[in-house]
Amino acid sequence: MEHKNYKAINKSVRKKDSMQLLLGKPVYTQDIAPQGALVVKLLRSPYANAVVETIDTKVAKLVPGIEAIYTWEDVPSQRFAIAGQTYPEPSPYDRLIIDRHVRYAGDVVAIIAADSEKAALKAMKLIKVGYRQLEAVLDFHQALDNPVLVHPEDDWFPPMEVGGNAKRNLVAHEDSGDGDVDEVIADCEEVLQNSYHMRSFNQAMMETFRTYTQLDRYGRLHVISSTQIVFHVRRILSNALGIPKSQIRVEKPRIGGGFGAKQTAVCEVYPAFVTLKTGKPAMLIYTREECQIAGSPRHEMEITVRLGADRDGHIRGLDLYTLSNTGAYGEHGPTTVGLTGHKSIPMYTGGLQAHRFHYDVVYTNTVPGGAYRGYGATQGIFALESAVNELAEKLGIDPTALREQNMLKEGMVMPAYYGETANACALDRCMARCKELFGWDEKYPVRDMGNGKVRAAGVAMAMQGSCISSLDVGSATVKLADDGTFNLIIGAADMGTGCDTILAQMVAECMDCTVDDVAVFGADTDVSPYDSGSYASSTTYITGKAVEKACSELKTKLCAIAAGMLGCDKEELYFENGKVCRIGSDQTVSLAQISVKEQLNNDIAAVATASHASPVSPPPYMVGMVEIELDKGTGQVKILDYVAVVDCGIAINPALARIQAEGGIVQGIGHTLFENVTADRHGSPIENSFMQYKIPTRLDMGRLHVEFENSYEPTGPFGAKSIGEIVINTPAPAIAHAIYRATGVWHRELPITPEKILMSMPDER
Repeated sequence: MEHKNYKAINKSVRKKDSMQLLLGKPVYTQDIAPQGALVVKLLRSPYANAVVETIDTKVAKLVPGIEAIYTWEDVPSQRFAIAGQTYPEPSPYDRLIIDRHVRYAGDVVAIIAADSEKAALKAMKLIKVGYRQLEAVLDFHQALDNPVLVHPEDDWFPPMEVGGNAKRNLVAHEDSGDGDVDEVIADCEEVLQNSYHMRSFNQAMMETFRTYTQLDRYGRLHVISSTQIVFHVRRILSNALGIPKSQIRVEKPRIGGGFGAKQTAVCEVYPAFVTLKTGKPAMLIYTREECQIAGSPRHEMEITVRLGADRDGHIRGLDLYTLSNTGAYGEHGPTTVGLTGHKSIPMYTGGLQAHRFHYDVVYTNTVPGGAYRGYGATQGIFALESAVNELAEKLGIDPTALREQNMLKEGMVMPAYYGETANACALDRCMARCKELFGWDEKYPVRDMGNGKVRAAGVAMAMQGSCISSLDVGSATVKLADDGTFNLIIGAADMGTGCDTILAQMVAECMDCTVDDVAVFGADTDVSPYDSGSYASSTTYITGKAVEKACSELKTKLCAIAAGMLGCDKEELYFENGKVCRIGSDQTVSLAQISVKEQLNNDIAAVATASHASPVSPPPYMVGMVEIELDKGTGQVKILDYVAVVDCGIAINPALARIQAEGGIVQGIGHTLFENVTADRHGSPIENSFMQYKIPTRLDMGRLHVEFENSYEPTGPFGAKSIGEIVINTPAPAIAHAIYRATGVWHRELPITPEKILMSMPDER
């Protein structure tokens, strides 16, 4: 492991935007968008599968203040995808802006533009729609090869071959593996097989989806949106609207939370279409109900785990099959599913002799899934870690000892992780430290507290990735300002994660300045260098490396400018302590002096842009342990303690990394115990507000304690890996394990509500 005394790295620097946010300054989309825009509202289908036979908007258009109402007859006929992914997208082109065939309860039937929300809502009630209802496919277990097709159209188009076939309701399919898993498992002394079900949980970010659009002074479409993916949004709008990307500018202000939801262009196309048709500015703001019924929730998945082991706990064979419900449209369907196996199986590389991973992603007439923190790994780790805990309990082996016997260690090659090598892996140290902090040996035994309450503990470990290897690109521009400070221009989106601050810390470290001397701008497709966007846990790892490269190039240019000032060759100069120095002398040139020279008879620009992509995606690792108190009389579970130890390489900003971990753990607690998704007979989510969809509060999270075990990732900036997503992955299996310890019952479907616990309890009378 490499050690270094950093000046700005590995320091808990305050977020650059913290004071503006704390003081309630206008920084979000709705704050900065000019007033007077047309209000855009969407009429949505009440049916899961139907064809619009007739639609009468004549009376609605007479409402004072109505600018226009658009239906399927008014929009382009070119299909597109709204997944924020690098071209060519793995997600199928299966959408129209408005389709006559509506495929889920919430699908768009009409776009209404008015000068006020009141007028738009009044007109919405006056639109008369005649639907021909069709049989719907609502259960994803019945979707594959069902005679009812969600996408019967002939212009369904897959930009990439991922094993999909719309005539089978199949979006993607794959089989992969290493060794003869059937033979290995048949030879094992213990075989365990179970299925685990995770629902389509909602991101529940504070700021709902929202977009403002206008035509700029050159007649180009200018989009201000709460998005993680400005460059992908530009391409998506170009495909949907049939206009060149050069005629579109997309920028994002501060984002009030995304958690992956805003890696999908959920709402941008509708106000953009209104602006192009009317020439007027337009604004669409989703209600909370719209976010719940027509957002981009986690993909519902059922994962079947077959595990073979010897009686001493040696895990020899793993076989995972994932069935994923992509909903009515295929965005992110082919990509989330891969993580269920590729980000879970490799944790047990230690003694694994064979593995198989296969999956099917299917269409149903339900809310389309999307990206959510963890992106499939969350579902896969819930399944596999639960299965490993079940094995430990069955064999009577301490589950931490069983993992220590089988876990991945530094230097091992991971066949289930594309053959990559774990160059930086502190998973074993995470386990040892977590046991120590948590007091595992004391808390693992079940303790009867009297009055029907018992305390129990559970454990899980996790891994994720740090980018999409050999694909996505991060870029950064670093330039010397005219006062000797620096400007950092990025295309990555800070959505509360603090990436603006973290990347500024990297500039400060490279250029020997303070973080306050680095002004950050982004993201804007007209100004920022190309960046795939903020997703796949890639910003620190990928864009951070681009920052490092740009700073290195800028130092060379600063030396070249200083060489002209000193009348020497640039090879005689080097950059150190925030100035250019001449070898073998005490001559130096300050940044302020160089910034003046840059403006006077100079032909070398003091600016550098660099891009970076990585052939590998080094995983971060984590161990989580939870102590619960369960009331056997009510089934209520109370989180007492949650201890997590994370290996994210070198933490660039430990305070922000800790906040990421704590936030992810709380979201995982919500998935496991509170958040429920049920549907009415039309397939529409019943939990369409925060009155029904319960998310955890500060009172529900117990005591959280997060620490870091550093490793040094040689391919990352300053040894860093990612942390954004892995932190959500351990709560579900750890809490399910603790509940088993307290009740003797395994719960393999989330959420584990008090009712489920109470109804499943053995009758002790």
